[in-house]
Amino acid sequence: MDSKDHIDIRTRVRDYGSRRLVIARLNAPTDWQRELRTALAAHREPATIFSNNDFRLFLQSFAIFFTAAMMFLI
Repeated sequence: MDSKDHIDIRTRVRDYGSRRLVIARLNAPTDWQRELRTALAAHREPATIFSNNDFRLFLQSFAIFFTAAMMFLI
């Protein structure tokens, strides 16, 4: 390949980045800061000791252990 055959993609990458930024700005809500704070606050809520998923996982693990123990004893 000659050096003339190489394509300079830096401008294409910059143009693509600027287009993605404009699309992101258009898709963002008008009050994005409030929505971000609300989402962060919801994410930071303290979890209980046994939330629904933890309790379900505990029950499934206990069922597997109980079944294995009974199979071993039989």
